[in-house]
Amino acid sequence: MKKKLIEVALPLDAINKASAREKSIRHGHPSTLHLWWARRPLAAARAVIFAQMVDDPSANPDLFPTERAQEKERKRLFKIIEELVQWENTTNEAVLQRARAEIWQSWRRACAENADHPRAKELFDRNKLPAFHDPFAGGGALPLEAQRLGLEAYASDLNPVAVLINKAMIEIPPRFAGRPPVNPEARAKRDLIAREWKDAQGLAEDVRYYGRWMRDEAEKQIGHLYPKIEVTAEMAKERPDLEKYVDQKLTVIAWLWARTVKSPNPAFAGVDVPLASTFMLSTKKGKEASVEPVIEDGGYRFTVRAGKPKNAEAAKAGTKLSRGANFQCVMSGTPISGDYIKAEGKAGRMGARLMAIVAEGERGRVYLAPTPKHEAAAKEAKPEWRPDVEFFQQALGFRVGNYGMTRWSDLFTDRQLVALTTFSDLVGEAIDRAHQDALSGGIPDAPTPLRDGGTGATAYAEAVGTYLSLGIGRSADFWCSIATWSPQPKNELVAHAFTKQAIPMTWDFGEINPFSESGGNFGQNLSFVAKSVDRFGYACGRALQSDASKQAESIDCIVSTDPPYYDNIPYADLSDFFYVWLR
Repeated sequence: MKKKLIEVALPLDAINKASAREKSIRHGHPSTLHLWWARRPLAAARAVIFAQMVDDPSANPDLFPTERAQEKERKRLFKIIEELVQWENTTNEAVLQRARAEIWQSWRRACAENADHPRAKELFDRNKLPAFHDPFAGGGALPLEAQRLGLEAYASDLNPVAVLINKAMIEIPPRFAGRPPVNPEARAKRDLIAREWKDAQGLAEDVRYYGRWMRDEAEKQIGHLYPKIEVTAEMAKERPDLEKYVDQKLTVIAWLWARTVKSPNPAFAGVDVPLASTFMLSTKKGKEASVEPVIEDGGYRFTVRAGKPKNAEAAKAGTKLSRGANFQCVMSGTPISGDYIKAEGKAGRMGARLMAIVAEGERGRVYLAPTPKHEAAAKEAKPEWRPDVEFFQQALGFRVGNYGMTRWSDLFTDRQLVALTTFSDLVGEAIDRAHQDALSGGIPDAPTPLRDGGTGATAYAEAVGTYLSLGIGRSADFWCSIATWSPQPKNELVAHAFTKQAIPMTWDFGEINPFSESGGNFGQNLSFVAKSVDRFGYACGRALQSDASKQAESIDCIVSTDPPYYDNIPYADLSDFFYVWLR
């Protein structure tokens, strides 16, 4: 077999630079379709597969007889890779076609050299590139890039969440590529239906439409659990910054909660004291805001102060004394040890108290103190279903079990559970609507489902439902009680839960309003999904669940993979967080 480019040299600086840049790219990047841990950069995957398929010039001395000629040709190939790895060129057909042409050229040379092979007709067909397989597909970067380079791609993984992600990237989009959307809004506009719908853009448009329908229906059903907050003249007495909002009802972005335990001080044993890692709400220069506990009537309440806090260090620290689970009682200053907190949590006595409300202002966030109405709205939520499934307590990076949180349902507030179950139930209704609209749009009424390779109205509606489900998976990452509030100047928002490859214990958390216009809402989560789908739809692909040690898909395929590192990331345990919703 001829020596390949990857065995000799690569333009590593260009590949590394493009790979690093991908971390800052969000809109349309496949990583925003759904979270997966330790994804491989697309730039690196694309470069590796290209260099794996293309001959090194030294392998063809008849064409490049001297070292100088070989180096010149190598530099030409490097130039192709340097263009190929740029994010802007992921859908640039001219750049992709140049890379594909090189792959075909090397492949045909391989076919000619193996013309006498006993299985030449089967294995070395000069008119058909070999298929590609990644037996540890994970986030799907390698199969997707193989598909982009013109290879029929196969992805397999033992994890069902990884398999679903790969199906959504390489298997479903090509089946419906080039089709216009079927939703009635698009079909009513002749210019939309008449335009060219490249790749899976029509499917993406339908995902947006039925996602908006789901959002509106959910708001009708549970919108009362997410009330607006009215700014009163009383609120503005001590807060001049609120005067322009008096008598206005502001949309809430998030409710910020602190976990609580009973005070260990006998004098305040009946008081649920907060475990707040910080009281800072905003650290933006000139727009600082913080929570301040006010001790009164044998208890305390939270108020919100605008401007720099009098004691900046105390506000930054919250009730935390040091790293780990070490706090102090807000009533007495009595230390609260980690062991005490763990015991309270395991006894079921850990609660949560509303610290502050974040609302949408004219040019930024408005921070407000809790109100009885908003505390009552949260308590009104009564979930009809819970993912009461125990997770593996000793999983790497799982800390919450030490505090009595042993089931997936323990990681969500009741209101979050109601929201996620409501949106999940609406996926089925959206599929029914998409099915009827697909029939009205002229798609054949073929009964073959999506899982069996269907391409008719039934399969199409199920495809739409798949992406709507991924939108709910993305939402679960934000709508849980391990998602914390970030007070940083450029990111005043609720950060998603999986900022690390673990489920750490969080002491205070942000509860997002799914119906706001700010980060983490359902509309935004689904828009990331749809923008990813816009860019899918290349050659044929297939994703399946299989054990890498027993699968047969790799036979006669080009194989490229990044196997998991032993006990480095607990993929199976982490992905169950999403599996309980996606199933």
